[in-house]
Amino acid sequence: MGFNCGIVGLPNVGKSTLFNALTSSAAAQAANYPFCTIESNIGRVGVPDSRLHKLAQLAKSAKIIPTQLEFVDIAGLVKGASQGEGLGNQFLGHIRSVDAICHVVRCFEGEITHVEGTVDPIRDIEIINTELLLSDLESLEKRKEALAKKARVGDVEAKKFYAFFETILQHIQAGHAARTFKVLANDIAYFSQLQLITAKPIVYVCNVDESSAAKGNLYSERVVKYAAAEQALSVVISAEIEAQLSLLQDQEERLDYLRSMGLQETGLDQVIKAGFRLLNLLTFFTIGPKEAHAWTVRRGTKAPQAAGVIHSDFEKGFIRAETISYADYVNYGGESQVKEAGKMRLEGKEYMTQDGDIFHFRFNV
Repeated sequence: MGFNCGIVGLPNVGKSTLFNALTSSAAAQAANYPFCTIESNIGRVGVPDSRLHKLAQLAKSAKIIPTQLEFVDIAGLVKGASQGEGLGNQFLGHIRSVDAICHVVRCFEGEITHVEGTVDPIRDIEIINTELLLSDLESLEKRKEALAKKARVGDVEAKKFYAFFETILQHIQAGHAARTFKVLANDIAYFSQLQLITAKPIVYVCNVDESSAAKGNLYSERVVKYAAAEQALSVVISAEIEAQLSLLQDQEERLDYLRSMGLQETGLDQVIKAGFRLLNLLTFFTIGPKEAHAWTVRRGTKAPQAAGVIHSDFEKGFIRAETISYADYVNYGGESQVKEAGKMRLEGKEYMTQDGDIFHFRFNV
């Protein structure tokens, strides 16, 4: 099961620099002109989790495998993208396929040319958001006649769907993102079928200059307030600092560099954690002498489906999950000690996976 975040923004806001730093690769070309990224680039990054290293230490695991999050670097949108300006249609197609959106906003001055001529983060946000809304509006209007026809012929389910469809269409027409629409429990399936771009959760990434990385600046303050009003997440990072950090292999060197900048953690860690929160994910572990492995599922996932993330046979033949909480594993010092203390639980098919669970799945072949 893979989860991904699409990195979007206007050209020359630091998207590709951020992507390169995230993946420690040069897959995305960073250049001082629009449309330097023609195809979307994909990179997978390990999710920072100190628990995994602690578990590996206790279990004396030979290998550590973190859970991963995928980032997609999507070429810069411009005003008019929904009508095909720039490479708009192609870019919007890439955005539609991701699970969440990382919207990089330029919050720094400098020599790099801004596609709109001046630095104004709120204007930039609204340009992108307008294009995404227009794309959703076009998508809905294309479906309207066919759905209305089905509703007219008397199908009860079709009538319910169309009644919902009209309310969400009015919401989008009024200029509101689909994620701000209050969906009733009975309408969740209808909402999902529409596959609206603006329904995707979003984090605004304020890209500031190096001197503003620790405390932000006036530009980023405006974005943080904007995000809060929209009930969205926001983080403040310096893509240039992250690019420098990605070149340092030694962990102590990285920590020293961070401290010299007045930072406690990397901006990339903030972005990854925000992506994890956006997607409503949790982590469970499988631990042994060969490897300590972190796995990702959405909150509300039952034990058999969690087992299926490892291998489909685990889900098909699921019997039970031998389960230890992270706190118990650490407090008692390992699996055998937890068992001796009677703290290992046997969980069945209806068990909801909890963040930090350590599983050993029993299944029929």
